[in-house]
Amino acid sequence: MESKDFLQLVLSRQSDRAYDIERPVEREKLERILEAARMAPSACNAQPWKFVVVTDHELAQKVGKAATGLGMNKFAKDAPVHILVVEESANITSLLGGKVKGKHFPLIDIGIAAAHISLAAESEGLGSCILGWFDEKEIKQLTGIPESKRLLLDITIGYPVKEKRKKMRKTKEKVISYNRY
Repeated sequence: MESKDFLQLVLSRQSDRAYDIERPVEREKLERILEAARMAPSACNAQPWKFVVVTDHELAQKVGKAATGLGMNKFAKDAPVHILVVEESANITSLLGGKVKGKHFPLIDIGIAAAHISLAAESEGLGSCILGWFDEKEIKQLTGIPESKRLLLDITIGYPVKEKRKKMRKTKEKVISYNRY
């Protein structure tokens, strides 16, 4: 793959909030997306995540409804797949390093895994949206995630039905500098 292919993938990926409810996501595509997530880098190779994949239609609707509220995420109930990202314990090296540096590496690691999921979905012709707004307690009850665990993200996956939007980003000058702040 040439670097422009990867940049094109990044440029075409967007948060999709409308999915084709008649078109299920193929198992092979889902498996490749999950493999991309599993292979994501993590601090001290801790891999502090578990991916709970909701593909059952009825359960996906219930999970989607638990992600709505205050006018947010109304589309989620129509997503055919939800990848729930649960924070698991990091290994001792990652935990100690995090204490020394004042950083919680599992959150960074899970962000990287989420990026892998959304880019892998795009490469499979699927849309995705990373959600942080949802009823954590409700989704945990629906899916059997232990009460003691943190459910950090719900990533919706499906075939998008809307056109690509123009990507709005800050200028390079505002976000990039070389050698000095």
